[in-house]
Amino acid sequence: MKRQELIKKITSAGCVLVRHGKRHDLYKNPSTGKKQPIPRHKEIDEHLAKHIIKELT
Repeated sequence: MKRQELIKKITSAGCVLVRHGKRHDLYKNPSTGKKQPIPRHKEIDEHLAKHIIKELT
């Protein structure tokens, strides 16, 4: 999955960017309080992308 697609999905679910990192960006869902790092690669493995979406939504 493309990184931009993943970011669009999680931001549409209400997640916000907490901070930029060197290798990962940290996103948080304010309603649940859960945080997940998002790798700064152009392509993200499907299994990892599904895990991130599941954890943040």
